[in-house]
Amino acid sequence: MRRREFIKVIAGSAATAWPLSVSAQQPDRMRRVGVLLGTTEKDTETNARLKAFRLSMRDLGWISGRNVQIEYRFAGSDTNAIEKYVTELIGLAPDVIVANSTPVVAAIKPATTTIPIVFVIVNNPVGQGFVSNLTRPGANVTGFSFIEPELVGKWINLLQGAKPDLSRVTLMFNPNSAPYYDGYVSAFKALPQQAPVELKKAHVRSIAEIDTVVAQVAGEPGSALIAAGDPFILNTRGAILEAAARNKVPLISPYRFFAIEGSLMSYGPDTADIFRRSASYVDRILKGESPGNLPIQAPDKYELVINLKTAKALRLSVSESFVELADEVIE
Repeated sequence: MRRREFIKVIAGSAATAWPLSVSAQQPDRMRRVGVLLGTTEKDTETNARLKAFRLSMRDLGWISGRNVQIEYRFAGSDTNAIEKYVTELIGLAPDVIVANSTPVVAAIKPATTTIPIVFVIVNNPVGQGFVSNLTRPGANVTGFSFIEPELVGKWINLLQGAKPDLSRVTLMFNPNSAPYYDGYVSAFKALPQQAPVELKKAHVRSIAEIDTVVAQVAGEPGSALIAAGDPFILNTRGAILEAAARNKVPLISPYRFFAIEGSLMSYGPDTADIFRRSASYVDRILKGESPGNLPIQAPDKYELVINLKTAKALRLSVSESFVELADEVIE
């Protein structure tokens, strides 16, 4: 089905002009790229992201084992593992490091001022102090952002489309790995509301806290849950989906695999596409461009997935016109 773009791309990001040097031949010497991910190695989301990255690198002329060596590390949400792998990768003196997730970037940025860093799927990079501005980030860091504050309202609108009696929504996230959502909730509450939907936030740092929040949402009539774009949330989605199914809670998340694996819906940037695009910055840096001169890029591809099997289990009657909005429908 047709793709819609609900969120505007960061100003100027879509119009970035590629220099003539991009088509230059690859250097003869072996180059080294470090990739540190905030997901686990065997996760389906991880596999989709890395497949897109590898294919894009290949298309740009970087062949693993021939002219580039790529070192992968998978830290999940484990802060100790993140610190360990940051030290390992910097010790390898790579030509560039791809850093995925806020906790990873927060650990790696202060660890080196010389190795170029391309962050991938990171929210509010200016507010978190990772870059000085979006158009000319400066220093040794650039990258690709993920969730903008406006998406919170879109999630609520989509939940209303599937659940017309919606009166309150809880946004669940880990404040340690995704602290920016406190600000996103405040920004949403400051907007004039077009519908009487109350937005609440819930901090979770463990499976037990997830279970408690989901049970609380289930006990409030007219309620639904947003599982935020947060590495902790992604890495614990099995527990979240089980709790939502057990408690009959309508759930939306930006991650496609939530809907594939059982949530009511997902709507958000195509994470594999962001990783695919990140290879272009790795390529440009390997060819001599400064990361500080490469503007921060916003997502430009969004996907809506609706799980009708879950809607039926929740006894929700989803209209045909609403289903037609979806890029993918799980029957």
